[in-house]
Amino acid sequence: MKITVVGAAGGEVTGSAYYIQTDRASVLLDCGMFQGGKKSEALNKPPVGARQKIDAVLVTHGHLDHTGRLPLLAQRGHTMPVYATAATIDMAALIIRDSARIQAGDAKRKNRKRARTGEPPAQPLYTEQEAEDIIKRFRPVSYNKAVKVATGIEARFVEAGHMLGSTSIEVTISEDGRQKRVVFSGDLGPRGVPMLHDFVPLREADMVFLESTYGDRDHKPFEETVEEFSAVVKDAVARKGRILIPTFAVGRAQLLTTLLGWMFRKNKLRPFPLFLDSPMAIEATKIYYKHFQETPELFDERLLKYIEQKPIREDLKTLKPTVSANESAAIGKCTPPYLVMAGAGMCNAGRILHHLKENLAKSETHVLIVGYQGRGSLGRRLVDKEEVVRIYGEEVPLKAQVHTMGGFSAHAGQKDLLAWFDALAPSKPRVILIHGEDGPRQTLADLIQQRHGLKSTLPAMKDTIEL
Repeated sequence: MKITVVGAAGGEVTGSAYYIQTDRASVLLDCGMFQGGKKSEALNKPPVGARQKIDAVLVTHGHLDHTGRLPLLAQRGHTMPVYATAATIDMAALIIRDSARIQAGDAKRKNRKRARTGEPPAQPLYTEQEAEDIIKRFRPVSYNKAVKVATGIEARFVEAGHMLGSTSIEVTISEDGRQKRVVFSGDLGPRGVPMLHDFVPLREADMVFLESTYGDRDHKPFEETVEEFSAVVKDAVARKGRILIPTFAVGRAQLLTTLLGWMFRKNKLRPFPLFLDSPMAIEATKIYYKHFQETPELFDERLLKYIEQKPIREDLKTLKPTVSANESAAIGKCTPPYLVMAGAGMCNAGRILHHLKENLAKSETHVLIVGYQGRGSLGRRLVDKEEVVRIYGEEVPLKAQVHTMGGFSAHAGQKDLLAWFDALAPSKPRVILIHGEDGPRQTLADLIQQRHGLKSTLPAMKDTIEL
């Protein structure tokens, strides 16, 4: 038995992918896209060699950094089943289709320039047809029920609390009369956020792959972050400013719109214009509403009670979803105050770039950072408050007020990561720390050793770990 780390390692936070091999089967767990700067994005290649087989793929959740390379498997001719929860399948299909559309659009724009210079045409990473081909391979699984996914390999999916449908996966591997249990945390969500259920810890493992995105720090408590958010929005509205929120289309957009509706309902803030400027976030919100109706058990009881009192839509009468590019461009002509939520969450693409380009130089603009910002991304440069940033090839002075609100992160902080691992620690598993920059990984490794006497492995890309 061996596992090769083919993503989210060596200090890379994104690109999650792990290749499990026995003498009878091969299974890929996650197949995510690398995101951030050009160095990270250059890693977006098939996770396994052309001649290596894959009997099944297991997907922890739908975010692009866990699903974005799946179409490359279809491109290579793989026809294996892809197992995930029903909500993850809905979200992954949306995200993969959007990624393919962006790939096609980027290639088209590059080729307009290359036609003038005589350069060979650029090719998208994968096509929209290849995205559809892999989406057809998805197979739904139930929570907490073991399913045989390949010869000698079973998987059990449990709640991870990170986004709708997200899971940790317990993989039981049988080979030569031996049985090993390997747990992959996936992305763990913070406890106590009134949107989804908290993560469910697992109790026994021979090896655990634990994410470490925030292994070196804790977030501000959610309630305090809500108060901070409220204060910033109130101040911006009073000063007739613009509020720009680079928003991950799945999860953060739905949390923030729900929170704004709650603020209006409780008279903490008078309604003012809100724009959800993300076609994908609009579609993701429809998926959330679908699961409110079909699988309400996926949601936190506090959210369900809030919805039962009155539909969220009634609190959000000033929210305008902007689907077309023309509608998006028209936002800039509106008289402030107003608030815009637009992708991409790391400011590395999408409509948020246009809003930032037009408004970063204005001191009355407020930029709210509500999620992880990868190294090399424009979002990280805003968090670091660089004096000048480059957008679409132009230098833009940063005079806007930038507020980092880690308490809205969809990732567990250090305390919650340790709490999740505490349940597994008595079984003395081998610990593999992935999905984190080197600093956070090492800090978490030190804490695990101090707390439980267990030494952690910090793998590099393509490291192979024997069981």
